[in-house]
Order: sequence, then C-alpha cells, then structure tokens
Amino acid sequence: MIFLVGQFQKLGRALRIWKTLLILLFFLWFDSRKWTYLKGFNEKRIERRQISRAKWLTKELVELGSAFIKLGQLLSARADVIPSSWVNELTSLQDRVPPFDFKKVKEILLIELGVSYEQIINIDSIPLGSASLAQVHKAKLINGENVIFKVQRPGIEKFFRLDLDVMNQVAKIVQRNQSLSQGKDWIGIAKECKRVLLRELDFRIEAQYAARFKQQFLDDSEILIPSVFWDLSSSKVLCLEYLPGIKINDITTLKNNGIDTSLIAKIGATSYLKQLVKYGFFHADPHPGNLAVSQDGSLIYYDFGMMGFVSERIRGRLNSMIKAAALRDVSGLVKELQIAGLLETDIEIGPVRRLIRIMLNEALTPPFNSQIIEKLSGDLSELAFGKPFRIPIELIFIFRALSTFEGVGRYLDPKFNLIAIAKPFLLPLMTTNNPNSNDLLNELGRQVTEIGTKAVGLPKRLDENLERLEQGDLQLQVRMGESDRQLRRMINAQQTLGNSVLLGSLAISSALLASTNRPFLFFIPMILGFPIAISWIKLKFKMRSETRLDNFQGRRSSN
Repeated sequence: MIFLVGQFQKLGRALRIWKTLLILLFFLWFDSRKWTYLKGFNEKRIERRQISRAKWLTKELVELGSAFIKLGQLLSARADVIPSSWVNELTSLQDRVPPFDFKKVKEILLIELGVSYEQIINIDSIPLGSASLAQVHKAKLINGENVIFKVQRPGIEKFFRLDLDVMNQVAKIVQRNQSLSQGKDWIGIAKECKRVLLRELDFRIEAQYAARFKQQFLDDSEILIPSVFWDLSSSKVLCLEYLPGIKINDITTLKNNGIDTSLIAKIGATSYLKQLVKYGFFHADPHPGNLAVSQDGSLIYYDFGMMGFVSERIRGRLNSMIKAAALRDVSGLVKELQIAGLLETDIEIGPVRRLIRIMLNEALTPPFNSQIIEKLSGDLSELAFGKPFRIPIELIFIFRALSTFEGVGRYLDPKFNLIAIAKPFLLPLMTTNNPNSNDLLNELGRQVTEIGTKAVGLPKRLDENLERLEQGDLQLQVRMGESDRQLRRMINAQQTLGNSVLLGSLAISSALLASTNRPFLFFIPMILGFPIAISWIKLKFKMRSETRLDNFQGRRSSN
C-alpha cells in the first residue's frame, strides 16, 4: 500500500512538471502569432510579453519547489540558450519559503549528530533564515561559543532526485526536436544541473568550500569567514561560527557606527579580485544578504553553497587574453578564446570578431564607465543568445558576481570604479617572470617587427598570388561586411515571412476542420504548426539580436 501511494505521488509530481512545460510551449507558440497582439505587432510589445512570460515561469519554478528554484538560478547563467529578458528575470529568483517545524529541526540534529548533540545547550526556535533547501538557527555550545546550524529540510533529497529524473526526460524529448535543439545540448545541460544540484544536497561539500575560502584570507584581517565545526556537521547539517554583522546595504547603521562605506567597497572589490586572479576560487553569490560588516569594519562573507571555480584551462590563458585585449588585438583574442574553449573552432569568425571589437572599444575607451562590468555583462547576455558562443557557466558566474559586487560598491560609494581597483591585479598578468622586462612593450615591439618582416615579403607574395589567380589555381572571394549582414537579414526576413504564411494557412485549416462534422481534427494542423512556430520564434530572436548588435555598434561610432 505504501509503495502504491509512493508511486501515485511520483506520478502526480511528474504530471505537475509536464503541465508546466506544456503551458510554456503553448505560450511560445501563442506569442509567435501576430494576431494575438491586438494593438499591433512590434518589437516593443514582443519584449513586454516576453518579460511577462519570464515572470510567469519564475513564479512556476518557485511553486515547483527546491530543485526547480535551483534550476532557474542555473539557467539564468545560460545566456547562450535563453533570451536576455528571461535571464534578467531568472537572475532575480528568490529562494525563500516558510520555515518547517522546529521539532523536526531538533529531530534531524539528534539523528545526524548523535552524542555530539549534547554539546548544544541552547538553540533558538525561530530561524535566522529559511530557504527551499534548508533553514538556519542560532545556537550556543557547552563551551560558551555561539554558532549557527544550517539544517536540511526533511525528505528533500527524495523530491530532488524525482524532479531531476523528470528534467532528464524532458531534456531527451526536447533534444529530439531539431528546431529546439539546434546548437544546444539540452541533455548535457540537464546532466550539469543534476551534478550541481546533488552536490548542494551534501553539506559536507559546503563545509569544505567554507574551510577553503577561509584559508585564502587567513592573513587578511579585513576579511572574516566563519570557521567550520566539523564534529557538529554532517551531510544534512552544517555548523559554522556565528559572526554577527551589519548588513552591507544598511548604510545608515554603518555610518552611525563610524564605518567608512567607501573603504568597505574597496575592501570588498579587492577581496573579489584576489579570489578570481590569485586563487581561482570565488564566492558566486555575493548579494547583500550574503555580505555584512563587523563592528571593527571588516567584511564578512556568509553562505558557501554556491562557489565558482576558474578552470586551469582559462587561468592558463588569462595573461594572454589580457595582453591581447590591452593591445586591442581582436584576432589574437579570438584565438586565445578558442584555445581556452570559450569559442567553437568551426564557426564563422567574422561576426564574432565584430562583436569582440565593439566590446573592447566599449571597455577600453577612456573615460571608463563606473558601471562597465554591469554593462558588459548585460551586453554579453543579450548578444550571446543565438550567437556561436559556448559560454562556460563559470565565466557567466564571474561576470554576474562582478556585476553584483559592482552594484554593491556603487551603493556604498557613488564614486566606486571597479576597473580602477582592478589595475594592480591585471598589470602583473601582462609581465613575464622577469621583473625588469615589460612584456607588454616587448609584445608591441614583436608586432612591429612582424609587420616589418611581412611588409618586406609582401611584393613577392602579391606577385605569386596574382600569377596563381591568372592561371586559375586560386579563387578570389570578396566579402563585404555590411552587404553580408544585409543579405543575412533579408534571408531571415524571407524565412520569417514564409513561416508566417504557413502558420496562417494552418490556422485557417484548423478553423475549417473545427466547423466540420469531425471537429476534433482541428488539432492536426496545430500539431503540424508547432515546429514552424518554434522556428519563427527563433528567427525573431535572431533578427532582434542582430539589430541590437548593429545599434550597439552605431552608438560606438556616433561617440
């Protein structure tokens, strides 16, 4: 009987998830039809509706629970597979739910800690915070130390695994649809989500992250990270040192306590750059709820469930990327990005070069914008969708973390500029191991020498190529960038028009069938029109993204 109840619960859960997916697919189809826009069909109205759909999806993910809240947070880092309007909404996904019964908290602590539970002499019944995965309670130990216990919600692992299995089934079905899976590895994304989410269920991993993070700042008195109490921690319980502080966005209280907010902004930015450049291990969720300031003006980090890693592959190419960016060597930077695995090797490089040139001009042209990271992060999110980028989730987390911290820094100090603070960290990456040599100047000299060498051999090479061209051994291909772009736009517009005609025809067919003596047949044209509608949506996003890029380049040219 218990087995049957469990199977019915699983079936009900799966049906609830599939219902949400089918409604989402219907919305995508519905939004692709021009006649559904009663006040006229234009980009602005499409954008508004997309934002509305993203809000609906965010609400649905919250109602579906823990695994889907985490899924939404992970998808918000995939600007290469979902539109920027959806990314922006999912980024703000809040993970707050009502607390579970305090009796359950005590039961879990007793089961998980065993005899070590006797070290607790008092624990607050009201939690300091409650999320879909766990809740946090303050406690006092027998030795007088104040600690916090992060306690996992009961039975959460069973629901997590069920939800992840359904996600995997959805990914396999979506992957079979060529229009939805083109250029996207949904099965790979589902596997990555499963790996990350199951890792978050094991609090021993978070304890290791917290300990490693603390180790990085042992010699830095301006940064505080709570210590881990290993004998009071398990896979479902995490015990950390209690470090009280003033919320970093509570400027009034900070100033009343004589704390220099501009100094706090600088301390935070410096610590973040150390995490990225020096250690390659960083806090991936630095929102104000996870940051506080102690009474003596030190910055406190909380919550180590979401940490990021800068891979050795990227770190190994970082100095070369920075040199290429500093020299505005677009081709060199593209090559480095390909070597690091951030760009596909078999794509058309022309549009990518154009995009990177625009972004370099935006980032490296003085005066530097105080919101440059936030702007570049937004540009990357919007321009990456539908483009030939393969963006590692770690890189998106870096941009997002820096962007979030940039916003916190500006809130603390209106004159805050992350680029200015970053200079001491970036300059060493441009130099060799020999402190007496300037590698950036050497690189400039090398390029001048290389240009001179090529110039000397240019007449001979030109003569050889002209001779080959006359003999028919060489084909000359002339490409004009603007004509190329116009041609692509015309092709996309033509395909969109063709899809619109087909969809209109199928809609008429559906209406005619509905009026016959077999009205149920109206569903056949709708099924046939579904992949066409998806193709139409993708083309509209592609055209919108290209328009956004052209506008972006136009703004740079006018400046």
